[in-house]
Amino acid sequence: MAIDDFSSDELLMWVKRRDGSIAARSLLLGPNSPGASLVLLSGISSSAQVERVGDRYWLLCGAPLQVNQTPIGSFYVAKDITDNRVMSLLLIRSIGVASVVAIAGITAATAIYIRRALQPLQQLCDFSAQISADRLDECRVPIEGAPTEVAKLASNFEEMLVRLSQAWEHQRQLVSNVSHELRTPLTIVSGYLQSTLRRGDNLTEMQRDALQTAASETERTIQLMQDLLDLARAESGRMHFQLDWLPVNPLLEDIVAMARKYSGRQIHLQLPNHEVMIRADANRLRQVLLNLIDNAVKYSDPKESISLHLLSQGSLSAIEVCDRGIGIPLQQQTRIFERFYRADEARNRQGGTGLGLSIVKTFVEGMGGSVAVRSQLGKGSTFTVTFATIA
Repeated sequence: MAIDDFSSDELLMWVKRRDGSIAARSLLLGPNSPGASLVLLSGISSSAQVERVGDRYWLLCGAPLQVNQTPIGSFYVAKDITDNRVMSLLLIRSIGVASVVAIAGITAATAIYIRRALQPLQQLCDFSAQISADRLDECRVPIEGAPTEVAKLASNFEEMLVRLSQAWEHQRQLVSNVSHELRTPLTIVSGYLQSTLRRGDNLTEMQRDALQTAASETERTIQLMQDLLDLARAESGRMHFQLDWLPVNPLLEDIVAMARKYSGRQIHLQLPNHEVMIRADANRLRQVLLNLIDNAVKYSDPKESISLHLLSQGSLSAIEVCDRGIGIPLQQQTRIFERFYRADEARNRQGGTGLGLSIVKTFVEGMGGSVAVRSQLGKGSTFTVTFATIA
């Protein structure tokens, strides 16, 4: 009667004797009822446990049953938790899906935020790769909408560029001033040395050699000062190029004639059948080509000839200065236009200042042209100067 009173559709009870027979059970545990298989379960402990029977989930527990201190058997309780179980599984599944969606959303949002946060740094990186020493005073960091830390970094970077620009300008001014101040006394010293050599009939051979060495080194130092002065003026913008359309054919003929005279070398000139007009400064172009010819003379065998070619195609014209000298290693060809750079010891022994090719590059680019080199060791070098032309 107690079992019948407390039993319901979701709460079932039964009592098993010690021999395993059923002493009492809920009405829903009849032989043909859905829960009939519950009474056949064994190993039900006193702690609650969940078992699936058929398509239902049950919470089970059991305990020894005594009446008047006489053991009768075991008492079992089964609670139908199918609805709760299904609801919890659906809830877990929903939470899992929501968690995946939330993680994906947070990841996407984080990626977008990081990309936007790093974009100013990428802009700063691209900008720094384009900075050149000649345009430090014009550099302004294009950072907008950046985080506070990145904006502060960009501001400090811009201030550093300003300081570098000022230091670079001071260095240019120093080089220009020193070159200008030293050139005059060196010219006077050179004049006295040359005068002494011309009038020194009573000089010993050793004295004459010493004076000739001093005069030669003085001339070399004067040329170095002049080269430094030219570079400083060009880089500071104080050197103005008189750009105009000029016929390059007769200019090359004059330059080659002059080079043949002072070098005593065989120089071939190859010109097209038609007249070529290029936009350049005649005096600076003359200096550029004489430097290239002088470079070819120094680093090629005296028995080898030097060639100049004028090529014109479309809107560009190129002047090539070719020699069959010692050549330049491939890994050093990108550095030969640097100041005072020498490709090897063989070049150091030629007595140059190391500024000739640097002046060539500075002047050519100042006239809106470009200069390039092709070279092979033991086969010679070709320097190509390119300018705009009238087609």
